[in-house]
Amino acid sequence: MNIKEAKKYIKDSVKIYLKKDEDGEYRIPLVRQRPIFLLGAPGIGKTAVMEQIAQELGIALVSYSMTHHTRQSALGLPFITHKEYEGASCDVTEYTMSEIIASIYDVMAQSGIREGILFLDEINCVSETLAPSMLQFLQYKVFGRHRVPDGWVIVTAGNPPEYNKSVREFDVVTMDRLKILEVEADYAVWKEYAKEMGVHTAILNYLDMKKDDFYQVETTVRGRNYITARGWEDLSGMLTLYEEENLAVEESLVGQYIRNERVVKEFTAYYDLYQKYKNDYKVEEILEGIVSEQAKDKARRADFDERLSLMGMLIDRMQQDIRYNMLGAEVLGELTKPLRALKAKAESGAGAAELAQLVGQQTQARQSAMEALQKAGALSDREKRKSRYIVRYLADCERLIRLGDGTDGAEAFAHIKDKYDAHVASYKQDTGAVQDRLHCLFRFVEDTFGSGNEMLILVTECTVQADSAKFIGMYGCEDYQRHNEELMVTERSDLLRRQIETLEI
Repeated sequence: MNIKEAKKYIKDSVKIYLKKDEDGEYRIPLVRQRPIFLLGAPGIGKTAVMEQIAQELGIALVSYSMTHHTRQSALGLPFITHKEYEGASCDVTEYTMSEIIASIYDVMAQSGIREGILFLDEINCVSETLAPSMLQFLQYKVFGRHRVPDGWVIVTAGNPPEYNKSVREFDVVTMDRLKILEVEADYAVWKEYAKEMGVHTAILNYLDMKKDDFYQVETTVRGRNYITARGWEDLSGMLTLYEEENLAVEESLVGQYIRNERVVKEFTAYYDLYQKYKNDYKVEEILEGIVSEQAKDKARRADFDERLSLMGMLIDRMQQDIRYNMLGAEVLGELTKPLRALKAKAESGAGAAELAQLVGQQTQARQSAMEALQKAGALSDREKRKSRYIVRYLADCERLIRLGDGTDGAEAFAHIKDKYDAHVASYKQDTGAVQDRLHCLFRFVEDTFGSGNEMLILVTECTVQADSAKFIGMYGCEDYQRHNEELMVTERSDLLRRQIETLEI
């Protein structure tokens, strides 16, 4: 299965394991919950998937790589305690709490979240001295003398033996205690994630044309060559920073993340071409509707890989605008609840000081909730940005009330309402600007390429990307609706995919 299918299976399993009966007891007791074992090649996104599941379910995540653990750190250190058995006193060996189990209790104490996932990576690479204890853990959910708390689901991961010399194959007894998911690299699935995470367009354009270069692990006479999803994502972040600093991207940089000489040369060559296309075609001018006939003619005469790169740059820039706009809509929506509470307080006759106190409490509550989710590993980057903005906004409201003249609550709320109305007006203006830019994009593609493959790419991306689909659903887009009806998207997408796969750089 691919990582997306594995994610759904794990998420469903976690929800089932955390299901309770009418007495609040877990329907499947912890001891009967088989740990999930995610078996797949390195760097395909196993850890990222666990973070996404925790964030989507609103539960905590504690993650450990077992290769970093000795028997002592996993089980705890021995110490001597005195006990009496049937009147006889004796010394008994006890163990301090396992570092792993202690981390779970720490997260619960810091975040207030009582349920979560304990994710143990590289579990089939444990040391020989730790291996027997791992079997006990997988069966009884116990490290040393301390068990995993109720409400915590165990998910493990590891690499097949061909990828890691340290791997020890589990025997049948161990395997019989696991729910095993074998995962393979899948570019189409990773691309969905990559677009959401803002992976550099040059990487996605290159991989659209060279799908076999997405993931490779091979042994040659010169050693082990490998390309992983993790490598592409890390390279993406570095490319963005290099561009911000106007630094040259050379093979030596790409080779630090992509350990395959041929792919390093080909991607670096394509990246140089991508930068040339970026200079030749003024993306911002196209989205503003400022485009010459010469530029359109150049695009028409370009090779297919150049047109594909141009579409990637245009769509990526458009998606950035839409993503920011939809985040703004979410912020406005979440602000209505605390502001309605303020309005009700003001209408009940509360003074400005009471309103300021209420806003302060709302700000602190939002800040505490954000920090709790962050400590639990259950806060996505998007939710973090949204929460930080709301906290700053509410803090500004409190300052506005405290700095205002007089003590009248209704008057204080009127200032807050003016601030919110200005925010709404600004958002509406931004929405109109995004609609105009989307129209300019469709008009450019239509004027330049007609209803060809380029239009198909644009319509498909607007359909499959969550934010753009939501934006069009909320505010409409006549260009999209018209071309979506004209194009048989599914059939033509398959044809286009086959055409892209024949490209050579």
